Amino acid sequence: MTTFQRARSEEQRESRRRAILDTAAAMLDEMPVSAVSLNELSRRVGLAKSNVLRYFDSREAVLLELLDQAWKEWSADLPDRLASGINAGETVDVRGEQFAATVTASLTERQVLCDLLSAQAGVLEHNVSPEVAARYKRAAIGNVGELAALARLHLPELGERAGQLAAAAVMVIGAVWTHARPSQAMLAAYDADPTLAVLKLDFAASLREFLATLIAGTLARPSS
Repeated sequence: MTTFQRARSEEQRESRRRAILDTAAAMLDEMPVSAVSLNELSRRVGLAKSNVLRYFDSREAVLLELLDQAWKEWSADLPDRLASGINAGETVDVRGEQFAATVTASLTERQVLCDLLSAQAGVLEHNVSPEVAARYKRAAIGNVGELAALARLHLPELGERAGQLAAAAVMVIGAVWTHARPSQAMLAAYDADPTLAVLKLDFAASLREFLATLIAGTLARPSS
């Protein structure tokens, strides 16, 4: 453990914050969100836990910031993928299927984002200060708004319903990710009795199907 020296300048404070975030991001490449502990993060970054908490409220505050970063990286990549994956001349039904397929393909490459999204409401938004919660929620609203704008661009038939579609899609992504990764005990149960695996989900296939169904259902509902 290195000896803690208080950062004196804003540049030093930002450098230390960045080191904490980078270390946590590296941990997420190795382990699921549930395994990232404040103790191990502190050890890897070379600071006492109390000193890490000078820069972030909690483990959850660190992970919320990483979730926002991961989402923004995904959002920067998604417009080009949708532009190449959706044929504007097709019917709305076909474009809806293409939208679902393209979003799903992009997310299969971003497992850390999916894992963070699955923990967002139930874990990460807890154990943070109101200030951190508000800052994250403002960012999340903006992120969902960008996804809604992309949905409206490629599926203009959605109109104002694009916003509710985008918000629902985020919940679907997190839920499918969670259910597509059963516990070791459940996997052992499936091996012992394959009939129990009837509801086991493949992430990519299930997410594509659920998103396509969500899009079709949203399109079918009358505008409010």
